[in-house]
Amino acid sequence: MLQIKRELPTHFFSLHARDLHRCLRGPTLFHLSGRRVPPIFVSIMLHGNEDVGLKAIQQALSAYTGKQLPRELLLFVGNTEAAEVGLRKLPEQMDFNRVWPGSALPPSPISEMMFQVVEYARQAGVFVSVDLHNNTGANPHYGCINRVDAKTLQLASLFARTVVYFERPLGVQSAAMTKHCPSITCECGQVGNEAGVARAANLLEACLQMLDLPEHMPPASDYHLLRTVATIKVDSTVRFGFDPNDSQIEWLLPFDIAMRNFRPLPAGTGFGRRLNGSTSALLSVIDEQDEIVTEDFLTIVNEEVVLNQCAVPSMLTTNMQIIRDDCLGYFMEEYSPA
Repeated sequence: MLQIKRELPTHFFSLHARDLHRCLRGPTLFHLSGRRVPPIFVSIMLHGNEDVGLKAIQQALSAYTGKQLPRELLLFVGNTEAAEVGLRKLPEQMDFNRVWPGSALPPSPISEMMFQVVEYARQAGVFVSVDLHNNTGANPHYGCINRVDAKTLQLASLFARTVVYFERPLGVQSAAMTKHCPSITCECGQVGNEAGVARAANLLEACLQMLDLPEHMPPASDYHLLRTVATIKVDSTVRFGFDPNDSQIEWLLPFDIAMRNFRPLPAGTGFGRRLNGSTSALLSVIDEQDEIVTEDFLTIVNEEVVLNQCAVPSMLTTNMQIIRDDCLGYFMEEYSPA
């Protein structure tokens, strides 16, 4: 059952992510009153090891302690169970940002809950939607969008100049909400990046205060738009790693791979070296139509997987669990609105 509350928990502004389970019995939607309607929708902690959303909402709302908000707020707090132990998700759980309406995963109690959340927001006539995340690797602060239109780009450019349009993965919050309002996923850097917290808090304050989003396109100088064209997956059966002294691995990935994000990489850039006579494939590349396009991007030269064209990656990570549960990263290209 979806829990809906009208007040924040006691001591909310001093809570740490690991403590949310003490005052919330699972995922919770807060509907906080404000002077203006419709409300903004904010989701935090969809991944239990990403606390930027909690810190940003605490920072943004602290100025309104004992005061009415300038606009109503729907605040959805997600995976409190995983947050307790500092994990993206528990082993038996589905990813909380892959089960929103439009997901390719089978129906489940958590996907039904996300449907209820979206339906509640739709009936409230939601104004804008913001989903807050941390990531791993050397990524800039950037906004992710699922629709390229004037209001969505206006919202995205309030957060960061770098904007990424994507269609995959399916079942993400921003894609579900973009059918009802301008919607953005904010990638706020690594956990502990206080500049990312401040940037997210400033966006939330702007959304609470603004009367409306402009209906014209922002100046081209206000944003740099990229489009995700493919997802990079590691074969689930492959033993891989980043330590050249590990005799158990079949493929050695570059130790600095997470430093390559948002940089054009030339053809010939290495993505992994085969060890110990392995015959296993390492990577597959899947485009936005869910077609395997590995050979368009990668080839094997002298036992090494290398790019066969220039490509711009994002979200490349050395986090083994994220690679196994989700992906190694993405390939992007420059994109211009039609």
